[in-house]
Amino acid sequence: MPEGDTVFQAAARLHRALAGKALTRCDVRVPRYATVDLSGEQVDEVTARGKHLLIRVGDVSVHSHLKMEGRWDIYKKGEKWRKPGFKARIILETSTVQAVGFELGKLEILRRSEEDKAVGHLGPDLLGPDWDADTAIANLGSDPARPIGLALLDQRNLAGIGNVFRVEMCFLRRTHPAVPVADAGDLSEWVALAKQVLEYNRTRSMRVTNVDRPGERTWVYGRAARPCRRCGTTIKKADFGNATDMDRVIYWCPLCQPPP
Repeated sequence: MPEGDTVFQAAARLHRALAGKALTRCDVRVPRYATVDLSGEQVDEVTARGKHLLIRVGDVSVHSHLKMEGRWDIYKKGEKWRKPGFKARIILETSTVQAVGFELGKLEILRRSEEDKAVGHLGPDLLGPDWDADTAIANLGSDPARPIGLALLDQRNLAGIGNVFRVEMCFLRRTHPAVPVADAGDLSEWVALAKQVLEYNRTRSMRVTNVDRPGERTWVYGRAARPCRRCGTTIKKADFGNATDMDRVIYWCPLCQPPP
């Protein structure tokens, strides 16, 4: 699932391509909104809110969430799409470009006054203007018995962390994801680390959490059965959470991150 840095970059690309321009075509391929036509309306801005993306056009917001497979592509008019047309959920076109949302996990069109229905539940956005470290710390600490690995992914606590960052942050903090929040150490340090890794990656084309070893992008994520880059112990992989959790797989070093 894309994380906050990916959505931040997508919003920035869409803003550069669409903001200040009038739409010449609007094709929404979701039955509920199939009759919506924003042609003639001006795109005011495109912004990210955690893992959510808002395109503000006229008096509405096109709200999307990429979930697992979604993406927004930008094409010059007439350029061949890189994905098949049947996967497109929405096309927003200006006189020069097309913005196409493919396989979006969620797509809805809301009045701007109703944006809180879509994103009002989110905690402070790690890459947004509303970032508030004290609120994020308080949110994380509100359920001391909850595993830190689940608390970090809960977008109501702080918005933007996905599974890669969750796994890598736990390694960097030498903490197994199942350790309760109450035993996970200084929450201000967790929040500061979250801010650091998101900020570092928000303009990078390839996500990097292992900045100490050039060419080695992650510490443990995706490295099951391989040696830990810190101590050499074999990295473990397992499901974590329950069937309703989108990001269930974790990676960890049994020596650096002993289970509780």
